[in-house]
Amino acid sequence: MGYRLNRRAAFGLGTAVAAGSILAGSPAYAQEADIEASPATPDRARQKVKRVYDTAATEAGGIWNSYISVADQVAVDVASDEVVEAYSVNKVAVAVTLMDKIDRGLLTLDQQVQVPASIVVPGGDGIIILDKAYPSAFTLGHVLSLFLTVSDDTCVRLVGLVVPAAEINQILVTKGFPKTQVTPVANPNRYFLGQTTPRETHDLLKALVAGTLLSPASTDYLLSILRSQVAFTDGVRREMSSVDRARIATKAGWLNDGRNEAGIMFDAAGKPVLIYSMFAHGQANPEDFGATHPVRQAGAKMGPKFLRAVDKISGAGTRTFRAPAYQQYNGG
Repeated sequence: MGYRLNRRAAFGLGTAVAAGSILAGSPAYAQEADIEASPATPDRARQKVKRVYDTAATEAGGIWNSYISVADQVAVDVASDEVVEAYSVNKVAVAVTLMDKIDRGLLTLDQQVQVPASIVVPGGDGIIILDKAYPSAFTLGHVLSLFLTVSDDTCVRLVGLVVPAAEINQILVTKGFPKTQVTPVANPNRYFLGQTTPRETHDLLKALVAGTLLSPASTDYLLSILRSQVAFTDGVRREMSSVDRARIATKAGWLNDGRNEAGIMFDAAGKPVLIYSMFAHGQANPEDFGATHPVRQAGAKMGPKFLRAVDKISGAGTRTFRAPAYQQYNGG
């Protein structure tokens, strides 16, 4: 079972205000304060991350399944082998399968796919539904950028045109991720985003930065999208400067009462130092898909504290990944 945290049951209170005031003086907050904001050793950083996670997840309530590592060692492991609904977090795994075909010379980023009106998802997230100009054509590079930043739902179907559901699943099995699978439907080029486990999503991200999933060029390409300023900002990256946001590659997913987020934090030199995979459901306000949802508020509290917790330690691996350049323009 996942980690069930129910604020009202835990504290016996009738209002969120009362719960927050008691929690602020609780042992969990006191323990978090026992460890400096930026510990000097990986062990202390892991302790800090765990206490930050425990405090924020407890306050949000509901059921959490998570796996977080710091400097290549586990910091948080909460029911991480349970199969969970991935929602759009699985778009990273699907993107890996497309880039795998590019690495094998079967596709190219500048290859075009057609976008007739019939393929556009009638609702959901993204911007293609807003275009109102079909038929059209997108390159696979354009599709991937929308797929991983604004989490465009029509791009699920566009990717399926070049990587059918059965092939997505087979590539992921071959790469060592048998529980991270999309759900096929009658049309072989369409699928639901399926399931994963927190540990497998974590390990997929770890393999990505380790260079064992894709070529260096394809790895850099995906990370540049996931670290961009237009990538998801309602969770872990919400309360951050643009400089700090560029240190984090992240992808979120949401549907019904589920709110998920997984990503990688990099040290100042560009080495991966913290990998998080957090899946939550059963919290209050399931109709709220904005930044005020309890899980998104929890992520916003965790993010800056996680980043500060690893500021004084070095990441793992031999490769460094420089933050993408961020240049503002005013036309011209």
